[in-house]
Amino acid sequence: MNASTRYYPDSYYSLTRLIITLFIAIVGNAGMWAIVVIMPNLGAEFDVTRSVLSIPYTLTMLGFALGNVFLGRIVDRFGITRAIILASLLNAFGYVCASIFDSFFALAFFHLFIGLGTAVSFGPLLADISLWFKKYRGIAVAITASGNYISGAIFPIFLGGLISDYGWRISYFLLALSCIIIIVPASFFLRRRLDKKFSDDQEKLASAMSTASRFKPLTLQIILIVAGICCCVAMSMPQIHLVTMCVDLGYGSQVGAEMLSLMLLGGVISRLISGVLVDFIGGVKTLLLGSTLQCIGLVLYYPTTDMNSLYIVSLIFGLSQGGIVPSYAIIVREYMPPQEAGARVGIVIMATVIGMAFGGWISGVIFDATSSYQLAILNGIMWNLVNILIVGSLLFFGTAKPREIKIA
Repeated sequence: MNASTRYYPDSYYSLTRLIITLFIAIVGNAGMWAIVVIMPNLGAEFDVTRSVLSIPYTLTMLGFALGNVFLGRIVDRFGITRAIILASLLNAFGYVCASIFDSFFALAFFHLFIGLGTAVSFGPLLADISLWFKKYRGIAVAITASGNYISGAIFPIFLGGLISDYGWRISYFLLALSCIIIIVPASFFLRRRLDKKFSDDQEKLASAMSTASRFKPLTLQIILIVAGICCCVAMSMPQIHLVTMCVDLGYGSQVGAEMLSLMLLGGVISRLISGVLVDFIGGVKTLLLGSTLQCIGLVLYYPTTDMNSLYIVSLIFGLSQGGIVPSYAIIVREYMPPQEAGARVGIVIMATVIGMAFGGWISGVIFDATSSYQLAILNGIMWNLVNILIVGSLLFFGTAKPREIKIA
């Protein structure tokens, strides 16, 4: 391989790859938010309780969790392009089948496939792009992760209007088409693989980081799994139930969708700032900061019912917690072997998604029992405090920063 055909970190090609990756992340993550927007429509059509109404979202998150691990392993072995093509087919299959069945539970089941396919647009893309940057890895991962929130800022409003005009079933069919005619062709621009010399250098750095830390990779992985679950149980209540909460308050689903978009727009800003920050202070400190700010945002939700105040609090919540999940991926890349990046990042992302799925379901159960989201918010705050304790302990017992490590 001559110099003109070698691909290495922090190059112009890396930047081009980042732009394409962000585009795929934006379009591909639509499945994460589509179910949130159509929940009021499903509730009206099928007349089910709030906890039952949460099942399609829970299965979407379950598929998303499993997909991050399954597709992450495919990325490690075959590269990101094949993983994206497979995921797009799964996604399209799920959208089409969910749109044609009249049974609520059949519809819920096919959201498992939507989650599986959508997963490639998060953990596997984060793992892949992290290999292509060294000096600016934090901001590159944050930009890619922001695709999830940019998607959340765009698609709730877009789908809200589309559903109003054509219904949710036609909207789902159009999302299926977007997977095949947009995402699959874009994936072919990501076929190139990193030059082996630079892969070896990244492996040496990860080994040195692991040696400098007091935690073995398996121990650190378990700690991150538990922390990720706790963090995202807390995060899930506003993200999943905000639209339905607005309907209950009499503001309508469109207002709820606008608040969700505003929250996720704040999340994009937060992720980009956290990406810059993580390159200077490391993933663990950035994670602790984000977790603390998220807790403050949850506290602000507790007394708030006024529409204008909810807009403001939703923006504050988005600004507070956008960098949390990418920080988990950064910690994995800082301390674990790069050739295992897809699978290991996928496992941690799976944990955060399990937290989101469980949190969304338990918030629905609490609402059904109390006819209010107040206790659900308090439940989120308690889980968030456990996450802060775990991450704080991780920092206290010692992890090294990448800039402190030198390799031969």
